[in-house]
Amino acid sequence: MIRQVNYQGVKAIVHNSNYKIFSIAFLAIAAFALNACTGNTPGGSPITGSVDNETAASVNGKAIKLQEIERVIKQQGQGQEGRLSPLELAQTRLQVLESLIQQEVMYQKAEKEGTVPTDEQITAELNKRKTASGMSQEEFDRKMKEANETEASLRETIKKGLAIQNLTERITGKIEPPKDSEIEAFYAGNKEAFVKKKGVKIAAIIIDPTNSGQGDTTTNEQEAIIKAKQIIGQVQQPASDFAQLARENSEDQSRLQGGDLGYVSEEQLRQGFSPQLAAALMDPKFPIGQVTGLQAQGKYFIIKLQERSDKDENLTLESPGIRQQVTDSLINARKQLLAASYQATAMNEAKIENFLAKKVVENPNELSGARPAGAATPTPANANTNANTNVNANTNTNGNANANVNANTRTNANANGR
Repeated sequence: MIRQVNYQGVKAIVHNSNYKIFSIAFLAIAAFALNACTGNTPGGSPITGSVDNETAASVNGKAIKLQEIERVIKQQGQGQEGRLSPLELAQTRLQVLESLIQQEVMYQKAEKEGTVPTDEQITAELNKRKTASGMSQEEFDRKMKEANETEASLRETIKKGLAIQNLTERITGKIEPPKDSEIEAFYAGNKEAFVKKKGVKIAAIIIDPTNSGQGDTTTNEQEAIIKAKQIIGQVQQPASDFAQLARENSEDQSRLQGGDLGYVSEEQLRQGFSPQLAAALMDPKFPIGQVTGLQAQGKYFIIKLQERSDKDENLTLESPGIRQQVTDSLINARKQLLAASYQATAMNEAKIENFLAKKVVENPNELSGARPAGAATPTPANANTNANTNVNANTNTNGNANANVNANTRTNANANGR
């Protein structure tokens, strides 16, 4: 898996160092547009029906219940799971179960290695997630209920995520920094990637007319316009602090970084905002520190120009931050490879029994069934419907984990930053 990083005006595409760990990432959200139904089959077979207390699989004797699978499907289905056909539902359950099995294998390893967090650490992480959500306690509780989640089940998810994170960090802590010769060889083989494109560094306060549920105080166009005008008045005051105003008012996750949107190339400005904004910000007559406003992407942006580069710049290992960027990329790639290998070994050692898969094999003719009338055409079978598991060194804010382990040690840098 890769991520994009801004560094001194350069966005590098590097192997994900955040290592989102093994809570369940059900990447088949798109697949829930498949639309079909979850009707019970005779006898309530867990292939297509629902028998929550039935054991779907076991890992070294520890049962994984069908109800755990159903909870993940409900959370990620966002109300569309009821439109899955029996065939699609069976496929989805098996994919989610595979991630749950991988999670359980690694959690049991964490228990043996003594990396399970304390109750205090779990509480701290839970509070951190509540704060990061930007929701009130009432909104948070409502979202939990809608997702068929309780505080106890969320705490359990957090416990497993932190335990595996701690285990992964212990394992990958053995990785040593790359030698200078390795850093130089990587740079020499990727010089074309180390280019800081002509563009600008910007910060923004974003007002969303829709109710995004993330600290959003405006729910319609009129409220958004009024709020945007008020904020423009505030940022124009001589003693105003743009970053603080962004943290207090922006209805977007960028508020956590004080509105910082990073470095954006001129071309990205044209595509993501408008040719007019790109022309204005790239104009030498537009002073650094100036604020402007516009409507784009269905939202209102109050943008502050922080830096401007009038031409492309080739970066070297001596350019600020570049040597460290390459170092971090190489280390992260090696950590991913080591973590993936550790997981593969753990899976190979574990005694795993997948009863749900056996049911499918034993009852192949129970997998047919039409979609409800009016359901949309399903996503092609080769769509991204995997419930994969990522070996990561960090727990993400919603407890979910992505499931791809990218062991590729070649990291690309890209200066078309955002």
